[in-house]
Amino acid sequence: MAVREILKMGDPRLLRVAQPVPEQAIGSDDLHRLVADMLDTMHAAHGAGLAAPQIGVDLQLVIFGSGQPNPRYPEAPVIPLTVLLNPVITALGQEQEEGWEGCLSVPGLRGVVPRWQRIRYQGLDPYGDSVDRTVDGFHARVVQHECDHLIGVLYPMRVRDFSRFGFTEVLFPGLDAASDD
Repeated sequence: MAVREILKMGDPRLLRVAQPVPEQAIGSDDLHRLVADMLDTMHAAHGAGLAAPQIGVDLQLVIFGSGQPNPRYPEAPVIPLTVLLNPVITALGQEQEEGWEGCLSVPGLRGVVPRWQRIRYQGLDPYGDSVDRTVDGFHARVVQHECDHLIGVLYPMRVRDFSRFGFTEVLFPGLDAASDD
């Protein structure tokens, strides 16, 4: 469909709390066009995920995964391509783990962020069918990162130690700079 502009940190639209996708929109042509645009945008930017607020759409809609390795995270396991409306995340246990994150809305930077190690996420797909998965590790991290966008939170807001936050080209000199954002 179309590659949309990705909003950058500093744009106040990224700080809003997104609205639920209305029941009447589920399954609609407009929703399917939006999902197609988000997929095109995420793939063009080599993203691991994308939330609707990142393209200026104030809806609780995230996409993540691809079913194949991601050049931005070459060591990470493959995550199935998922479109999730009105997500709900439940932490399973108290364990958190720290890991490096980047963001298409925070280009050129990476930071270490704590996330729940194991979660359950629930929501709907674009056709209104239920999605209910229990995941851990990188998959759990990506879901939490994308869903943070729905409540106006960017990953730098979760960084606890700014000695582990910086420019990707400095922190990871072997990583292709074009695939960072």
